[in-house]
Amino acid sequence: MHVADLIRSEVNVKQLDIVLAEESEVKLVKKIKPNFKVLGKKAGAQMKALAAAIAAMTQDEIARFEKDGQYRLLDFDLTGEDVEILTEDMPGWLVQSDGTLTIALDIELTPALIEEGIARELVNRIQNLRKASGLDITDRIQIRLERRSEIENAVLHFGEYIASQVLATSLTLDDNLQSDTTLEMDGYTLKIQINL
Repeated sequence: MHVADLIRSEVNVKQLDIVLAEESEVKLVKKIKPNFKVLGKKAGAQMKALAAAIAAMTQDEIARFEKDGQYRLLDFDLTGEDVEILTEDMPGWLVQSDGTLTIALDIELTPALIEEGIARELVNRIQNLRKASGLDITDRIQIRLERRSEIENAVLHFGEYIASQVLATSLTLDDNLQSDTTLEMDGYTLKIQINL
């Protein structure tokens, strides 16, 4: 897909898989319900029976309806405007559908994703501190951070990334850092020392 990189960067996702519904490892559960405003005019007195028949449709029947764009049920030729097809959320996923297009977003936070998020926050906070300190955009710095359990693994696994983003020649954790300069993190304060 020609725009996959653009989509990944714009919506901040790690991986983008485009698959046909029948090839997907993620099995979505679809629900179908009548659009009473439109279908009521067509079905008239048979609306109650037609609504029950629509509600009783299987996953395979719903999939076939979505694929073909039409479905014959109780002597009625149903089209997409006659019904609303919804995709149910699944544990660990956010799901949204629009017509035949369904997006399923895996929202499970793994330890690696959490660490990367902390690393990005550190970069953001350090960049703001650089700016507030009047450092030149090209100044190389040395960073000492207070050793805290909240950031230790992030610095261990993403230290090179952090250093490259903030132009640090060194990034170390210090058990007894004495500094009045702090970074406000998510729910805690982190001591930091920056030297040229």
